[in-house]
Amino acid sequence: MIEVLVVDDDTRVARVNAAYVEKVPGFRVAGEAHSAGEALAAVERLERLDLILLDHYLPDRTGLEVVREMRRRGLQTDVIMVTAARDVSTVQAAMRQGALQYLVKPFAFAGLRAKLAAYAELRRTLDGGGEAEQAEVDRIFGALSAPSEPGLPKGHSPTTAELVRQCLLKADGPLSAQEIADRTGVSRQTAQRYLKLLERTGRAVLTLKYGDAGRPEHRYAWATRV
Repeated sequence: MIEVLVVDDDTRVARVNAAYVEKVPGFRVAGEAHSAGEALAAVERLERLDLILLDHYLPDRTGLEVVREMRRRGLQTDVIMVTAARDVSTVQAAMRQGALQYLVKPFAFAGLRAKLAAYAELRRTLDGGGEAEQAEVDRIFGALSAPSEPGLPKGHSPTTAELVRQCLLKADGPLSAQEIADRTGVSRQTAQRYLKLLERTGRAVLTLKYGDAGRPEHRYAWATRV
């Protein structure tokens, strides 16, 4: 089993990502952390740890600072950045500091599954040991080049999609489009459009709330919360 530490400042997001990891054969969640300090302590504490899914925006230090501190301590655990940080400078810094992959939020289960499957293939390739001819070297370097999940449909903003996603993740129960609009600042029509997209792609679940009269109210919850 490949042992994984999930690091995200939002406990609910961490639980969702951990649930995703557990659904991929060959992977197991070794622990969760919600700050840089907790992450570093977990890396030192866990007897076996193969991979860290690391958010960049942490309350005490950034994810990249966590990677730098790990390397300073001689900790060589593999890292995949899983974050909403999409500026090129952060992506470049992650590459230079040895992050194996970079997964931009929001993403569906398929996106993370592809990264984990590619990582598992890399591990299998490297475990073979021995010397490598150029073709084998090319295969090793290409092992993590699995295609990402399809992007958002034309006319959809990643920023707005992330707002709606985070709102559903933080909610105590299903929300209507109007409640999403009130909490995020987008219009009700925009909220409805993104909620329907999340439902179509299996990331949100639609329920109906029936009142005394009239049409039932459509309410949505994040798929792993129901």
